[in-house]
Amino acid sequence: MKLSYLIRGLPGHPLHPPLTDATIGAYTAATVMGFASIVGVAEKGAAHGWWLALIVGLIFTVPTALSGFADWLTIEWGSPLWRTASTHLLAMVTATVFFLIAALVGHSGYTHGAVRTAPYILTLVGFGAMTLGGWLGGTVVFVHGMRVLNLVTEPAARAASPLPKPEKETAEGA
Repeated sequence: MKLSYLIRGLPGHPLHPPLTDATIGAYTAATVMGFASIVGVAEKGAAHGWWLALIVGLIFTVPTALSGFADWLTIEWGSPLWRTASTHLLAMVTATVFFLIAALVGHSGYTHGAVRTAPYILTLVGFGAMTLGGWLGGTVVFVHGMRVLNLVTEPAARAASPLPKPEKETAEGA
């Protein structure tokens, strides 16, 4: 088994996309819970949930970013795919910085049970950057076709198998 499988995932089963689900889910939960605290719905519980969801998102960001960066390193520099992926990377780093600052500045909201306006605005800016980055990440996959194998006639059991198959490795160019 190739070492790259540990950080990039298997041919036809890349690691980065499922990790983004956890990261985006945590940051989305933080944004919703921050709103619930700001408007007074379960203010204390929502404030605790907001801050904890930011922390969970930041933790999940590490493996998500590493696997995405490993994929990014394989792209031909200067190509249209590289430009889209680089803009995706920049948007996601921007989002992470805003979420990190929100968590640092907003910790008192966690301890006092109320999300303050400034940390929530940082959360909203992070959420906006993350949404843009997610859109661009979708473009990398669904428009540029990165890591999409297009083995339409592959038998279902082989297509779903987590084990690397020669035709998947060939289709991915591994």
